[in-house]
Amino acid sequence: MHFEDYQTFDATGLADLIRRREVSQVEVFDAAVAAIETLNPSLHAVVRTRFEKARHECKHVLENSVFAGVPTLSKDLLMALAGEPLAFGSASLSAWCPKQDSLLIQRARAAGLVVMGQTATPELGLMGITEPKAFPHPQNPCREGYSPGGSSGGAAAAVASGMVPIALAGDGGGSIRIPASYCGLFGFKPSRGRVPLAPAHGEVWQGAVVEHAITRSVRDSAALLEQINGMAPSGPYPVPRETGYVDALSASSKPLRIAVSLGNFLSYGLDTQLSTDVKIAVEKAAKALADMGHEVEWCEPPVDGDALADSYLTLYLGHLAADLQWVSQQTGVPVHRLAIEPSTRAVGRLGAKLSAKDYELAKRYWHEAAEQMSQFHQRYDALVLPVAADTAPKIGELYPSAARERLMSLLAVPGASALALKAGVLKHLAVDALSRTPFTQLANLTGQPAMSVPFHVAANGLPVGVQVMGRLGEDKQLLQLAADMERSA
Repeated sequence: MHFEDYQTFDATGLADLIRRREVSQVEVFDAAVAAIETLNPSLHAVVRTRFEKARHECKHVLENSVFAGVPTLSKDLLMALAGEPLAFGSASLSAWCPKQDSLLIQRARAAGLVVMGQTATPELGLMGITEPKAFPHPQNPCREGYSPGGSSGGAAAAVASGMVPIALAGDGGGSIRIPASYCGLFGFKPSRGRVPLAPAHGEVWQGAVVEHAITRSVRDSAALLEQINGMAPSGPYPVPRETGYVDALSASSKPLRIAVSLGNFLSYGLDTQLSTDVKIAVEKAAKALADMGHEVEWCEPPVDGDALADSYLTLYLGHLAADLQWVSQQTGVPVHRLAIEPSTRAVGRLGAKLSAKDYELAKRYWHEAAEQMSQFHQRYDALVLPVAADTAPKIGELYPSAARERLMSLLAVPGASALALKAGVLKHLAVDALSRTPFTQLANLTGQPAMSVPFHVAANGLPVGVQVMGRLGEDKQLLQLAADMERSA
C-alpha cells in the first residue's frame, strides 16, 4: 500500500481493509512510516517516533479487533508509555520516563491501535498554540506558516496531513476543539470522567482535562470512545463503561431544540473580534440544522463570561504552580532552576502566590456555571457557537513577544508576584490568553461534552469549525448530531 493510497482512508476504513485481507497490517504500517518520514521533516507534528517497538507490537494485534492494527500517535503530554520519554513539551522533562502505561494507552492498544510516536504540544499544554521552545513548531498542513493550534497541535497536524488517520489528544480548555477547527478535522471532548487519566492521575485541572482524539470522521471518534470510555478502578468519577456510540450514528437524530449563539456572552470584556468567516460558519450550521428538521433559536446562555474567564485562569495559575513542583520532584531540579520558558516561569510564580481562599472561590464558580447551563439545557438540547474567533493564526503571532517575556521576568523580584496579583494582572492574562479562543473553556468547567465540526472554508483558504455543546453525559446524542452534520456538510 503506497502512503498516498493509505492517506485516503479513515481509521475505520483501513481496519475494514485489513479484516477483508485486501491489505495486510504490515502494508498499512509501512505506509504510515513512509507518510511520517516524508511529511514530518517539514510539518514537525511528531516529536519522537518508536517505529521498531510499534512494529513489534503490531505483530500481536488481532485482525478482528476494532482498529485491527491501524497506526496512531499519542500526545507528548500525560499519555504515558512505560519506560519511554514523555516531555510534556518541555526541556525540563526531556529525560523523564514514566514507569507504566496510561490507561488510555492500554485501552487504545486493546482496541487495535498501534502507537507510532508522540505528537508536539506546547510546554505543559498551556497554550492554544503549539510553539514550544524545546521542539520544532508544527505547521498547519492547510497553509504553510500557520499554526495548527494547541495544545493538541501536533495531533491535528498529523491527522490533517495524513500521517495517521486518528491521533490521541487531550482537552483542558479547548485543546482538542481548537486544533480540529484550525485544521478542518472532527474533534470531540467527552463528558467529564468519561475517559479516565489513571493510573498516574485521578483528575487534572480539577477534572477540566479529558482525553480522546482528533479524527477525520465522526465514526472513528465514536468507535474509539466506545473502546476507551469507562471509569478506572481508582475513580474518581463513577462513570460506568457505555456501548452504543457507533450504533447511534446509523440513525438520524430525533428533532432537537438547538440554541445558536455567536458567543458574545463569553467574549464580552476580552476584546474579542469575531471574523466574518466565523460568523458565516455559525450561520451556515444554524441553517443546516434547521433544514434537518431541528428547532433552531438564537439565544445567549445566562453565563457570566468574565467570571468564567477569571475562574478558569485562577485555577490555571494554581495548577501550574503545583505542576512545576511535581516536575521538580520528578527531576530532582529545584523549581527556580528548571529549564522552562519565561512565560511558564512567570505564570508559575503568580500561581505560587495564589491564596487557597481565592483558589476555592474560583472552583466554586464552576458549579455555578454548571447549574446555569443545566437550567439552560432544560429548554435546549444543544448549543451551537464558535470554536475560535478566527481561522488559524500565523506561527509566532500569539506567542508572548520578547518584550513581554522580559516584562514577565520581573516577577522574579521578591514580592513582585503578590503585587501583580493585587494589581489585577489576572485580567491582563485573560485578555492575552483567551481573547482569540474564549468559547471553549465553558464545556471544560461544566464538564459537558463538546465538539468541533468542520463546516466552512474561509476566504483565506483555511478551515473553520463550529462548536456544539450537549447536556452533561449525553455524548451519544451529540455524536449522532455530529454524524448528521457531517453528512450535511
